[in-house]
Amino acid sequence: MKAYIKSPGAFNAYLNENLVTVEVESLCVGPLDVNCYIVGCPQHQSCAIVDPGDSGKMIMDAVASRGWTVTRILNTHGHVDHTGANRMLKQITGAPLAIHRLDGPMLTHPSMKDMAAYLGLALSPEADILLDDGEDVAICPCQSLKVIHTPGHSPGGACFYHEGFLIAGDTIFRMSVGRSDLPGGDHDTLIKSIRQRIFTLPDETIIYPGHGDPTTVEFEKGNNPFVMSAFFR
Repeated sequence: MKAYIKSPGAFNAYLNENLVTVEVESLCVGPLDVNCYIVGCPQHQSCAIVDPGDSGKMIMDAVASRGWTVTRILNTHGHVDHTGANRMLKQITGAPLAIHRLDGPMLTHPSMKDMAAYLGLALSPEADILLDDGEDVAICPCQSLKVIHTPGHSPGGACFYHEGFLIAGDTIFRMSVGRSDLPGGDHDTLIKSIRQRIFTLPDETIIYPGHGDPTTVEFEKGNNPFVMSAFFR
């Protein structure tokens, strides 16, 4: 499967109110070019892996190169292109796997088994943790990611927020939005999620999408044609 680090050696660092740095690395993995994110705290040498869609060895090599311990495996939603390395990473790290509770059943659903076989990916194991909107997922004693439920692409689609950035899965992309024609999807719900849950974040918030290049809340407010058209309905 194709996999590569999108920005070799480049990290985006943010400071929380305690002046502790969080580092985010993006790796592009799998046949559908999914963005997998490693969100780490160098102070505690801990990290969460978000959407390990494939290439578990490459992901673990990136983690090992920093000497970090994986404390969480997180999925923004249950589609197999975002979960294909869940099983491998869980076996290697022992870290708990977490997803929003409405997408939990999707991880092992027969439709995902068929899609995994089609794409040459491994089916995910069941989640250890079922997340709810507003919950804080700890990476280490001083850092966490907040769960923002953003249904529309899937019933349990969720974003993970830290001051300065949002890992958005397939909810929103640069000048585009996620598909809503898959089982459990709904376009109006998706647009509502974007407008009410993402566009209410600070304008300078960087959006790290599930596919493609990063963007910002401010840019998407003024340039995303799918969301802008909803204002004129």
